[in-house]
Amino acid sequence: MPVFDNWIAERTKGFDSSGIRRMFDLAAKLKDPINLSIGQPDFDVPPAVKAELIRAVENGKNGYAATQGMPVLRDKLQAEIDQQFGHDDRETFVCSGTSGGLFLSVLALVNPGDEVIYFDPFFVMYPAMIEMAGGKSVKISSYPEFKIDIEKVEAAITEKTKMIILNSPSNPTGICPTANEIKAVAELAYQRGICLVSDEIYSKFTYDQPHVSAATYNPDTIVIDGFSKTYAMTGWRVGYVHGPSKLMQTMLKIQQYTFVCAPQPAQWAGAVALDTDMSGYVASYKAKRDRMLEGLKDDYEIVKPGGAFYLFPKLPWGTGQEFIEEAIANNLMVIPGNIFSDSDTHFRISYAVDDAVVERGIETLCRIARGKVASA
Repeated sequence: MPVFDNWIAERTKGFDSSGIRRMFDLAAKLKDPINLSIGQPDFDVPPAVKAELIRAVENGKNGYAATQGMPVLRDKLQAEIDQQFGHDDRETFVCSGTSGGLFLSVLALVNPGDEVIYFDPFFVMYPAMIEMAGGKSVKISSYPEFKIDIEKVEAAITEKTKMIILNSPSNPTGICPTANEIKAVAELAYQRGICLVSDEIYSKFTYDQPHVSAATYNPDTIVIDGFSKTYAMTGWRVGYVHGPSKLMQTMLKIQQYTFVCAPQPAQWAGAVALDTDMSGYVASYKAKRDRMLEGLKDDYEIVKPGGAFYLFPKLPWGTGQEFIEEAIANNLMVIPGNIFSDSDTHFRISYAVDDAVVERGIETLCRIARGKVASA
């Protein structure tokens, strides 16, 4: 046995990222692909936000930030959160992206052997984070309509249940659970003394109904949000968490010895981003969603998403791997659904692309569904 096998920690063996890598390896040689795979906005960071980042850098705001976040951003976030929820005990801090916030919440609360409930399909990081903390994933299927069945949640709870993770709007489905579904989960967690973590990174991308936070119904909810999707700041790594102060202080303690802080210049820019009107971009993405749904309705079964910028169509034929390989043969990049699920019945489309790419994607997807393979 090679010596490296003995060095690698056991915690790394509980999750696998080879599926995504394999897909991108297959697509690596494509020229001008129709790329419907990337989960990030296709618009640029707003000019005022970029200008503030440059100003911060030029003014020497380049050192470590306070672990809890720079007052210019943290105080502004706290005021917004206080106004929205009015909780007596709800504190916020700035983290290194929402992924950092998720990781901190799991590290701060999940002991080895603790069970964490979440819904399938799911964001790919959830099982990996839980495994790294020594926890156990408890997945609840939301197929076929991607709805939350509160009876299934109740049935999944055991004496070892420590946490429930809720994601709305959802990646990969784009589904926004109804206010009643969110309320049911929030109240159940509160009544049973279970920590509820609400991943709300797509909170600004809701199209048909206003965004509903689980913290509206459960004051102990940990909410995770950020700037990556709303303001196209995916590479700037600025997120924020809010919840009961004792939990936030514990998460901050871990942040101090892991991520240390979010980048200081990006926090100054984030404070400007909070005052930036993004409604035009959101309206544009709603239009892209509607165009995709209209263009694919005759060839694919799709549950209409209410937010984010994803569709999660059912495979028209074959396995996920067969369909993805056919898509790549047609110069199209999408993500197989089994990356996000224990099922291999769907695939993910990101419509965070130029309108011309949306049209190319629709034409190609319809051709593939009908079995009309492009000639070499």
